[in-house]
Amino acid sequence: MSERQPRIGILVVAYNAAATLAHVLDRIPRDFAPRISEVLVFDDHSDDATYLVGLGYQQANAHLPLRVFRNDRNLGYGGNQKAGYRWAIEHDLDIIVLLHGDGQYAPEMLPEMVAPLERGEADAVFGSRMLTKGAARRGGMPVYKYVGNKILTRVQNAIGGADLSEWHSGYRAYSVAALRKIPFERNVDVFDFDCQIIIQLLETQQRIVEIPIPTYYGDEISYVNGLGYARDVVRDVVVYRAHKMGFGSGATAFASREYELKEEAATSHRSIVAALSVGPPRRVLDLGCSAGHLAAELRKLGHEVVGVDVEEHAEVAERVDRFVRADLDDGIPEAVGDGFDIVLAADVLEHVPHPEHMLRDARRVLAPGGRMLVCVPNIGHWYPRARVAAGRFAYERRGILDAGHVRFFTRRSFGQLAREQGFEITRRWAVGVPIEVTARAAGGRVTGRTTPTARRSGPNAVLRAAGRVDAALARAWPTLFGYQLLFELTPRRDTARPAPTETAVAPHTDAGTPSPTRS
Repeated sequence: MSERQPRIGILVVAYNAAATLAHVLDRIPRDFAPRISEVLVFDDHSDDATYLVGLGYQQANAHLPLRVFRNDRNLGYGGNQKAGYRWAIEHDLDIIVLLHGDGQYAPEMLPEMVAPLERGEADAVFGSRMLTKGAARRGGMPVYKYVGNKILTRVQNAIGGADLSEWHSGYRAYSVAALRKIPFERNVDVFDFDCQIIIQLLETQQRIVEIPIPTYYGDEISYVNGLGYARDVVRDVVVYRAHKMGFGSGATAFASREYELKEEAATSHRSIVAALSVGPPRRVLDLGCSAGHLAAELRKLGHEVVGVDVEEHAEVAERVDRFVRADLDDGIPEAVGDGFDIVLAADVLEHVPHPEHMLRDARRVLAPGGRMLVCVPNIGHWYPRARVAAGRFAYERRGILDAGHVRFFTRRSFGQLAREQGFEITRRWAVGVPIEVTARAAGGRVTGRTTPTARRSGPNAVLRAAGRVDAALARAWPTLFGYQLLFELTPRRDTARPAPTETAVAPHTDAGTPSPTRS
C-alpha cells in the first residue's frame, strides 16, 4: 500500500488584486493542479472587485479546488496570512504555500516549492530571488530595492543568527506541522510578519530550504512603507537577540527549555569549569543540574558528578555519574549522600524560596576541606536597575528577571547570606552578559539549492568585540556590570558542621513556586 499523498494547500493572499488574480490562478500548472487539495483565496476586504473575480473564476474553472473568502475587515498582510494558516491547521492540510494575488511570484514554481517538503527534507521552503547572481536585477527589481534587500538581509543574518540569501521574499511553503509548533498568532498583522515567522522557525529549530525563483516586477501596487519596514524588521531581530541574552519579555525566545551551556571564556559556566580544571579528580554534587551539560564538561576533567534536579531531562543520566530526582525546594535530599569535595549551585539558588536552607544543607554534605561554588544573577546589574528606574519592572522568560526566580541577590546581600550560614568567601568574581549565547539564537538549519550549511556556531566579530568590552566592564565594576556573580565558599572553622540528621527543610507556603532549574 502506497503512502498517503500530502494534502497541499495554496494560500493566495489578495488585496485590490481584481486586475491580476485570474491571471495568477491561470498560471498554476495544469499538471500540478490534481495534486492540490485546496486553493484558498483570502480577499483582505479589498476596495475593488477582487472577491467577485475570485467567485467568477471558481464558477468557470472546475480544474482547481478553489475556495474564496472575504475578510469582514482589513486584517493586514500578516493578519490575512494568520487567517489562512488557521484554516490550513483546522482542516488538516499537510503543506501550505503562500502565493501573492498580484502576480509578483511565479505560480509556475509551485512544484519546486513543495518538493523539499514532500521529500521530508525541509519544514519550510523559501523562494529566493537572490540565489542566482544578477537574476533579481534582470527581473526588474529596482536598484534601491535590490540594495535595500541585500543590506537588510546581511544585517538580519548577522543579528538573527541565520544564513539566508534573502529574508524578504513573500514566496513561502510551510509544513503545517511546523506552523503548529510556532505562535504565529502573536505576530504583527503588517508586513514584518514574514520576518517574525522566520525568527520563530529558527527558534524551534525548523529546517529551512531556499530555492531560486524568477523575479518579476510589473504594475503591482506596493503598500509597503520602505523605511518603516526596514526599521521594523531590524527591530524584530534585535529584540530576538536581546531575549536570548535575557533582556526583554522573551516572547520571541518562546521555545527555549533547558539552560544553555555558556561556552565562551568570560562566562559563568566556563569559569566554573576553569576553577575545577586544576588538581585531582573530585566528587562533585551538581544542584539543579538540568540536562547535565555542565556536569558532562566536569566529567571530561575526570570528576565524579552526582546531579540533582526536579525534572529528569532527556540524556541527563548519560551526562552524570548518578542522578537523583528531587525538588530542591525541600532541601538537599539525603539520597545524595555526603562527603563531596565540591557542591555546585550554578544558577539555582535564585529559584528556591529559602536559599539559606540549601546553603546549610551544603555544609552538611561537604567533606572536610570541601568547598562550594555558587553562581547567582546580579539584580544590581545596570539592566534591572534601569528597568526599575523607568518604572518598567516586569518578570521575563530568562535572564536576571526570569519569571522562575523567587529570590534576588546583589554581591553584598549574597555575601551576608553566606556568612550567616557559616561560610567564608574565599573568592568572588563577576562575569558579563553571555554574548555568545546569542550566536546560538537560531537553531534552525538553512540550506541552499543542494548543499546544507549549518548556521553560525559562534559569535561574529562585532559580538566578540562587544563581549570583550562587557567582560572588561564586569571586572572593573562588578556590582553594576556583572551579569552573574560567582563565589567560592568554604565552611568557617569557628562554625560547627551540621549533623547529618539536621533538617533544613522549610514548609511549603506557596504551591505555585517554580521548581529550581537553571536559567
